[in-house]
Amino acid sequence: MSERPSAEETRSTVVRMLTSGDDESLRAYAASLHPSDLADVLEHLEESDRVRLLSLLPAGPASDALAEMEDVEQPGALLAQLEPARIAELVSELADDDAADLIGELEPEDQARVLASVHDPVEIEELLHYPPETAGGIMTRELVAVSSELTAGAALASIRRQAAQVDEFFTIFVVDPDGRLRGVASLQGLVLSDPDRPITELVEEPPAVVPVHMDQEEVGRILSRYNLVSIGVLDPLGRLVGRVTFDDVIDVIEAETTEDILRFASVSEEEELRGSTRDAVRSRLPWLLINLLTAVMAAAVVYLFQGTIRQLVLLAVAMPIIAGMGGNAGTQALAVTVRRIALSDETTRELWSVVGKELLVGLINGLVLGLIGALAGVLLAGRPLFGLVVLLAMWGNLVVAGFAGAFIPIFLESVGVDPAVASSIFVTTFTDLCGFFLLLGLATVVLL
Repeated sequence: MSERPSAEETRSTVVRMLTSGDDESLRAYAASLHPSDLADVLEHLEESDRVRLLSLLPAGPASDALAEMEDVEQPGALLAQLEPARIAELVSELADDDAADLIGELEPEDQARVLASVHDPVEIEELLHYPPETAGGIMTRELVAVSSELTAGAALASIRRQAAQVDEFFTIFVVDPDGRLRGVASLQGLVLSDPDRPITELVEEPPAVVPVHMDQEEVGRILSRYNLVSIGVLDPLGRLVGRVTFDDVIDVIEAETTEDILRFASVSEEEELRGSTRDAVRSRLPWLLINLLTAVMAAAVVYLFQGTIRQLVLLAVAMPIIAGMGGNAGTQALAVTVRRIALSDETTRELWSVVGKELLVGLINGLVLGLIGALAGVLLAGRPLFGLVVLLAMWGNLVVAGFAGAFIPIFLESVGVDPAVASSIFVTTFTDLCGFFLLLGLATVVLL
């Protein structure tokens, strides 16, 4: 088996063929690539070369590559640049949910133009009606469903007919004449049963179903919890309208995790990972301004104790250590608490118990680190009382950090504010304030 070329080598080969104008070789080579590799190539090409490559490729590989492209690269806009006949050809090869995702990125006038090129846009238009970050927005209408009035033999015949129109299916849904979900059936059970046995005797309750307007992150959580490969989506009347498959949920988890990481760093979700400098500045500057205001508060504490610092210059050495350790401890507690809020279904009482746990963690860690800091302070200053001040300040600030890191996100969540967005600024400010106040205040009382 030959070694797989690297992504850079693949891109270089395609660029070289584009430059040479050898369209036949380019078409054959690009069509042989995996859709994900071809999507990577498209993402690194100039706009005109993207359009040219998509125009050359067979419809199947071209549509698969579009579906695999990152959202920030605007594959929908790329699709809209093609000729109407080519648009229709590519959309017909796409799964309905992938087509809806691509077209949903476009402005209304571009959406209308693309849909006008599609031979049968009804299913895509129906999916576009649902908010993009809901079960309806990520589901596909392509599924295998049989009537609850059939026998096992008739159901198998129906499944064979439907399978020709569905790429892959993992679940056989059973619905009544009005389309309401009655349960799921095992393919193995249908094959092994007497052909005349009513399918109602084989129906099982599904582990879970989701309403069409459920948030996509919750859908992913349910699929993960029950280890499902697909899950039925129901409208308010209990009718089966689609299914969400595990591959869609993987994309959802990646998107939601990226969003959470950006929020945790107080970066707006509107800033794209490959966005421009202007977008980055516009996204981050407001949060940095808020951080500047909170930092001024911490600086004001230092200003109040400037006389103490003049008399004990060693305090200037200890200040960043006390504040930094508190900030790190607070960030640890904050990360665990925010993730617990995001992933668990705990009651408010159970969440508040986290505050007690983090207080205890802060007491233990603060004592250990405070003793180490006290020893270093005694060796540096030659004064046991200075070591005592460092011990008490470090200990107290880590207790405060554990409390703030757990309390602030839970409080924000309880009042309807996203804890991932605002918590870090408040936690670091709180630990800086308390760290400086404890160190300088204790030094003023004990050492002067």
